[in-house]
Order: sequence, then structure tokens, then C-alpha cells
Amino acid sequence: MSVPTLLDHIVIAGPDLDDLIAWFAERTGVVAAPGGAHPTGTANALVALTIDGERGPQYIELIGPNPRRSEPELPTTFDIRALKAPRVQAYAVHPADIESTVAAARARGFDPGDVSDLSRRTPDGTLLEWRLTRGEDRRLDVPFLIDWGSTAQPGLGNIPVIELVSFVRVEPDPAPLREVLDAYGLGDGAAEVVEGSAGEEAGFRLTLRTAAGDLVELSA
Repeated sequence: MSVPTLLDHIVIAGPDLDDLIAWFAERTGVVAAPGGAHPTGTANALVALTIDGERGPQYIELIGPNPRRSEPELPTTFDIRALKAPRVQAYAVHPADIESTVAAARARGFDPGDVSDLSRRTPDGTLLEWRLTRGEDRRLDVPFLIDWGSTAQPGLGNIPVIELVSFVRVEPDPAPLREVLDAYGLGDGAAEVVEGSAGEEAGFRLTLRTAAGDLVELSA
């Protein structure tokens, strides 16, 4: 199974959150639980993951424009403004020390961006706060780093669950991306990068197993 050991969550983004939730439910039979709204003009819904039969903290985040946002424009987070349909867009890993991981990556020639604060309100009004790397020029093909601090990791909450079978990044030429991932110094903590077949589009390949035992591949 190709699952990064330090995986925190996988991001599937779309231009309309309700449509994204319905799209995911149609393919997997799982209706994601409402997560809450971010100050970036986005909102999300969540599905927890089991790996090798065990429920872990890992989860899938479905993210799209907050229907109640004040700005008419679509948010730029995860390139949502440019999307025409749902897409497996990014993923996060949780290193033991986020600052030292950023410093190590910069020393090896890759800048993942500064560590900044972010938050969201859950439907019941609870404020969740965390820290993450989200530089303006952040690449979506490499993971962003996240540190939940004292906030309970959302994947452990009372939300629907689906089984994660594999998660990989397909690249026509894997070497450059592997060099960037090596800069993090996280070993196999980031998603495995594999070489695509002739003409295959670069992107993420997420394979899930439904409650009925069917395999579902969601691609980038």
C-alpha cells in the first residue's frame, strides 16, 4: 500500500462545495460531514480514513467556496478559482517539528513557505486553530506542513469513515519532484512519486475502498 507515513490529510477541491460533497458521495457512498468555514473564503467537509483496518487521525478534506462568504469572487486557495470540476489537489503531512522541517528544507534548496496561523469555525461554533506552511507560491505537487498544536486533529472526530488503499503522485519525470521531497528530510512521510505511462497526465491518484468492497480511484 502506498500511503505516506506522516500523512495528515488529503485535499479534494472543487468550485462548489455542495456539488463536491455530492460528487464524492456518488462515487464512494459516503456523505462527508460539515467541517466549517475558514477566513480565506472557503468551507469544508470531512471524511475520516482507515488504513490497514485501523482508524487513524488521517482524513480527506473536501474544500470549496464558502456559500456564505462576503466576497463574490471564488477563493484562490488550492487554485479553487481555476477549477471546473472536483480534483484531488493537495495533501498535508505533520512533521514532529514544523519549524525545523522548514529550516531543513530551505537549507537543502526548497522553501515551503513561512509557517502561519489558520483557523475555522465548526458548525457548532467551536474555533479550531492550527499552523501550516502556505506560501503565496506554494506548489500543489508537494505537501504542505501542518501542526495542530493543542487542537484535536479533525480526523479523530465523529465523522464518516472510508478505507484508504493508496495515495501516489504520478509524474512523467519523477526525478525533479523526488529531489524537492527529499529536501523535507521526511523519508517516506510524503506521498510516493511514480513514473507515469506514456501520455498519462501528471497528478495524484487516490484509491479508496467502499463499504461494499469496491475500489474507487479519484485522480488529480
